[in-house]
Amino acid sequence: MPEGDTVYRTAAKLRDALEGRTLTRCDVRVPKFATVDLTGCVVDEVLSRGKHLFIRVGDASIHSHLKMDGAWLVGGQIRRVPEYKVRILLETADSRAAGIDLGVLEILPRSEDMEAVAHLGPDLLDDSWEPRVAAVNLAADPERPLSEALLDQRVMAGVGNVYANELCFVMGRLPTSPVGSLKDPLRVVQRARDMLWLNRSRVNRTTTGNTRSGQDLWVYGRVGRPCRRCGTTVLSDRADVTGTERISFWCPNCQT
Repeated sequence: MPEGDTVYRTAAKLRDALEGRTLTRCDVRVPKFATVDLTGCVVDEVLSRGKHLFIRVGDASIHSHLKMDGAWLVGGQIRRVPEYKVRILLETADSRAAGIDLGVLEILPRSEDMEAVAHLGPDLLDDSWEPRVAAVNLAADPERPLSEALLDQRVMAGVGNVYANELCFVMGRLPTSPVGSLKDPLRVVQRARDMLWLNRSRVNRTTTGNTRSGQDLWVYGRVGRPCRRCGTTVLSDRADVTGTERISFWCPNCQT
């Protein structure tokens, strides 16, 4: 599932393609909203909230969530995708954008669109980021496994499985460690903010500070390989986390 930084970049891409332009075509291919036609309306704003995207057009707001397989493509990228995967197609006089295999796609009244994300914790990539609120949310259930809590968007919005694993490593905790084992929850949420913020504008995500392929992450995807810090073999496991199967990676020496 895409992380918050991916959704942030997607919003920026759609902003460049659509914002301030009048729609010349609006083709919604979801039965419930198939009769909605926003042709002739101006795209006023594109914004992200955690892993959610909103395209505000006239009095409406196109709300989407990528889930596991979704994407928004623009321009020539769309030609490479089979038509049956397109859930919505938006065109202006000089641009095109298509939502592909979107996990959520709905057309909401613009005045009420933020109700769809009212349950989210502080957005890690929002200018009004509230670290102390996120820290309180994180510490609310001391017995909860750390990775599970980090993935809960009600705690803070934007962390996905890659960042959850990497945060556990830099904090020296196993993914299954209870939240109560953290000495400073505020430091954890601030580190999460730093990781996403530094990666918000680049495709080659890094948590190590090295953007070269194979050297960009601490433990994620490195099962069977030596820990970058101590050389111990990185382990992995799969478990159900918040209703979705997730894979965890950790160093048994550096994380306790």
